[in-house]
Amino acid sequence: MPGNLPPETASFVGREAELDRLGGLLDQRRLITLAGVGGVGKSRLALRAAARTARARPHGVWWVELSPLRDPGLLTTTLAHALGLTIGVAGHADQSLDEELCAWMADKDLLIVLDTCEHLVTPVRHLVGELLQSAPGLTVLVTSRERLGSPGETVVEVRPLPCDGPESDALALFRARALTASPQAAATLADPARAALAAEVCRRLDGIPLALELAGARLRVWTLERMAQLLGARFEVLSDTTRAALPARHRTLRTAIGWSHELCEPLERLLWARLSVFAGDFDVAAARTVCAGGPLPAARVERLLEGLVSKSVVRRSRERGAGARYRMLDTIREFGHDWLAELDEVRTVADRHAHWYAALARAAERGWMGPGQVDWYRRMSAEHAQLRTALEHLLGTDPAAALEMAGALWFFWFSCGHLQEGRGFLERALAQVPPTGAPHAQALWTLGLTMLLQGDLAAARMTGLACVRAADALGDPEGRLRAAYLRSVSLLMPGDPVRALALAGPPARAGHGGDGDGAGLLLCQLVSAYALCDLGRFEEAAEEAHGLREACVELGERWLRAYADYVLAFAALGLGQHGEAARHVRAMLSGKRLLNDRFGIAIGLDLLAAAVAALGDGELAARLLGTGHAWWRTVGRPQMGSPSLTALRDQGERQARAAIGDAAYETAFRGGAAASTG
Repeated sequence: MPGNLPPETASFVGREAELDRLGGLLDQRRLITLAGVGGVGKSRLALRAAARTARARPHGVWWVELSPLRDPGLLTTTLAHALGLTIGVAGHADQSLDEELCAWMADKDLLIVLDTCEHLVTPVRHLVGELLQSAPGLTVLVTSRERLGSPGETVVEVRPLPCDGPESDALALFRARALTASPQAAATLADPARAALAAEVCRRLDGIPLALELAGARLRVWTLERMAQLLGARFEVLSDTTRAALPARHRTLRTAIGWSHELCEPLERLLWARLSVFAGDFDVAAARTVCAGGPLPAARVERLLEGLVSKSVVRRSRERGAGARYRMLDTIREFGHDWLAELDEVRTVADRHAHWYAALARAAERGWMGPGQVDWYRRMSAEHAQLRTALEHLLGTDPAAALEMAGALWFFWFSCGHLQEGRGFLERALAQVPPTGAPHAQALWTLGLTMLLQGDLAAARMTGLACVRAADALGDPEGRLRAAYLRSVSLLMPGDPVRALALAGPPARAGHGGDGDGAGLLLCQLVSAYALCDLGRFEEAAEEAHGLREACVELGERWLRAYADYVLAFAALGLGQHGEAARHVRAMLSGKRLLNDRFGIAIGLDLLAAAVAALGDGELAARLLGTGHAWWRTVGRPQMGSPSLTALRDQGERQARAAIGDAAYETAFRGGAAASTG
């Protein structure tokens, strides 16, 4: 089934009545908001309810985490990325990003869960209204501390767990968390008197799930009697001082968090505060670098982090091991950030966070053209929220560092599907920094890459000329090659292979010089091979593509290597070697799936369809074209308006229809589209 629901990482107890009600509402209403105080369990309830309805949604159930998002201008691209879409690409110049998203959803039957929206109520209300109006099969489930205030919104208040009785849901959750923290707690809670005392603790905590988990985790180090005594004293003091300022349940949760905070070791409290700088999840290496300093040595961060996990302050979003990642719930992170402000460390820790991820971006750029490319793709995708947070901070505090970081992330914006976001960061950084030096030239080139795939070809050509001037000023052959790539692709895409080849072909490359393994040289080889195919010079194209592929294999690179396989397939098709074409394009698709290159997958499916149609399998060709059509819808207009790509696709369709007839073609095409990711 399509979708991206995350695994449940926390205890879920009770809520059967709420789940039954939500099940009915999700069948009958189109916008449901789960509202309630922080820590009451809105996200867990939404996740469980969404999972129950997944099979009823042909186009999937999609989870969109908005907690790390601070820039409302990135709301649409964040939602699109969660859905597996790349918006803002060529073919939609006359549409806004919202209109692109609406058009894609228009014929879909799907459920979207927008988790944690209270800081984005107005933009969420606006976007959801547009989507619901455009897509009759769409249902939206929202979690928020406040309602959206949208027409047709059904608000479900998520209340704390019931606390009354020896079998209450609140006591069941407290018991479950206590047993996780300390298996010996089973004997303690089996005693009727102590069970009654535990029930009193749950009542004092108002049945708020997060408060119950924090308290249950403390049974690892405290007796139940000691816990009740300390908790009671803490609540008596704080409830009096905060009663006027906060609603009762919010006051209860803040008090429970504060009590948990006081029971942490001093260095755990310091780590808690410093971890609040992370948006979304993070790994141990980042925590060690960002949070160490002063009394907190780097060598102790991992042990202290595990201590916070055992206390339910931090949660693992992935299990232990090399890929382990951690996160804080928003309410706990907010509490930690308040303490970070009290310590007067907000700027210091945010600076360390930003510079850690800037260094990570530079390391990823160095590794992108090598054997670690797939691993870098996965890692940087996991760090997306942190990269965004770091760039926002640097734009406000160190624009030159922001410019360098945004330019170093060229592969992330260009190859990993974040065009609109990357262009925004690059334009903001370029506007703040004087137009000189290597970082400026790199950022300018990176901006040109985003323009290319967005179909802004005139702007890309002009940017390419500016890159030529910058490279000349720096005496940078690699920069000249990269500029030539920008200019040549901006000519090739609308159908001018002659001028493209003049800029990127072997004579032009020789004139620029540069290293044999630089990205600029390899990119120019790629566009040269494409141009030769468009000109019908298939043997020369194959020779160019073979050279590119061999260079990529030697480097251990996969992204460009897959495009070399594509050109080899295209050339083989042009030479009448249909089986050879199918073999090359299948290799290309294998590489593109590793990196989730949606544009590459779409053009590969069209080419494979043409190859198998030429081999006589019209039904498979039709299915492939249907699947390709669905992939194109996640990228932009089919074939992005390219004459050569359109001609290739039409060739495959003509041959498939001729082989099996129009009726069979339509049936197979629809089957391929229905079975795809679209």
